[in-house]
Amino acid sequence: MSGTEQRLSVSEKLGYSLGDLAANLIFQTLITYLAFFYTDVYRLPAATIIFVVGLCAALVFTPVIGVLADRTRSRWGKFRPWILWTAVPFGVLSLLAFSTPDLGERGKVIYALTTYSLLVMVYAANNLPYSALSGVLTGSMDQRNRLSAYRFVAVMIAQFIIQVLLMPLVLILGDGDRVRGFENVMTVFAIVGTVFFLITFTTTRERVVPTVEQSGGVMQDLSDLARNRPWQLMLALTVLVFVTLALKGGTYIYYFQYYLDEAALAGFLRDSGFNGVIAALNAGLTRVGLAGFQWPEDPATSAVRLFNGSGIICMIIGIGFSRRLAQRFGKRDVFGAALLVPTVFLLAFYLFAPTAIVPVFLAFMAHGFCYGITIPLLWAMIADVADYSEWKNHRRATAIIFSAMLCGLKIGLSVGGALVAGILAHYGYQAGASTQPQVAVDGIRMTVSVYRSIPFLVAVGLLFAYEIDHRLEVRIERELNQRRRGASVSQQEARP
Repeated sequence: MSGTEQRLSVSEKLGYSLGDLAANLIFQTLITYLAFFYTDVYRLPAATIIFVVGLCAALVFTPVIGVLADRTRSRWGKFRPWILWTAVPFGVLSLLAFSTPDLGERGKVIYALTTYSLLVMVYAANNLPYSALSGVLTGSMDQRNRLSAYRFVAVMIAQFIIQVLLMPLVLILGDGDRVRGFENVMTVFAIVGTVFFLITFTTTRERVVPTVEQSGGVMQDLSDLARNRPWQLMLALTVLVFVTLALKGGTYIYYFQYYLDEAALAGFLRDSGFNGVIAALNAGLTRVGLAGFQWPEDPATSAVRLFNGSGIICMIIGIGFSRRLAQRFGKRDVFGAALLVPTVFLLAFYLFAPTAIVPVFLAFMAHGFCYGITIPLLWAMIADVADYSEWKNHRRATAIIFSAMLCGLKIGLSVGGALVAGILAHYGYQAGASTQPQVAVDGIRMTVSVYRSIPFLVAVGLLFAYEIDHRLEVRIERELNQRRRGASVSQQEARP
């Protein structure tokens, strides 16, 4: 494979990234609002449904799809056909999962369990091959870094839409009715997502294909994984990173609600001009006959959404620096440094006074910029692990390597989410109370700062044992390209 053949066009990188934007419009909605939708909109017990289906997704759906995808043979390649096959079902099930048919109490539970299970299954069948596709679009590690940057800017855009704008959109499109609003928003997401998946399928091409010598069954794949130390380290690192992300997403609202000063938050929203922007936006929407932009009125909830939005914007900026740093210093070293520096800003959250609103925002924005550098690198490094396995074992099993990492992601989110509840309970948090005991407030401060820093620090330590540094990256890429060119020539000579 020549350098020219390895290079990805802008249209292919954009087309690929639209797939993650489509998937994350649904995924971010699921992890952020599904419990709220079940309890407050559809009036169902959410915990059991989400836990049972989530466990099946992590331990059953994802590994099975990984095995099947690695053994797919089609004129479109291994992974692209899965995106085509799941595009329409993904859109339809996204809409059905957030619909509210009146089926009686038991019927609603069965309906929710069925639609959510099918959606999660189709999500695995779509997103795992999509993730693995990044490892076979090109054999160039630099091009993968570029691709990951495009991809995760799209992810951050989806995250911004969901975490900052979804509830206002629900109320606008539903004219104040949350049930109708959710259905209308999900209809838009379903249509847009289906179109984006089809664009991803159409604009991409698999270039890294197994050679004739690469064969073997599932047990051989698992045996290769067991001997692949970089894979083991990346699995542990993935769990640790997503434990921290779950702790982050689950605790900021408590920090704003119970620790930061309400009057100081209200003053910040007023003096920064934010309230004026919302008022002007509402006036414009009203003039064209739409419902007002229903931004939360209480200072804590309003400020934390602005806080999340500013952090996401800084992450997008950080993503823009990722490729060049990785190209110069190697993904491992840049990833470790960009994990270590944000821990300083995390620890600062314990020290801030309740009235220090501006420093809180600035620290989070600096944290977001540094963490943004790591976002494309994690998945590019997982693709490197697939290359390492092929380099060592003369066999390529891209999807099963990515499936293990996605299991690690789900385990990390589950553990982190459970830790939030467990830590709060340990410190005596009183659910629904207007104020909290001082010991509970101290526990919230510890969780937002110290406890969240620990997984990042452990992950940085693990990277010292991760052997794929910049020099080995270059060597693996060079030798695999030589091997693939040799296999291609041999196959051509063997043809009659």
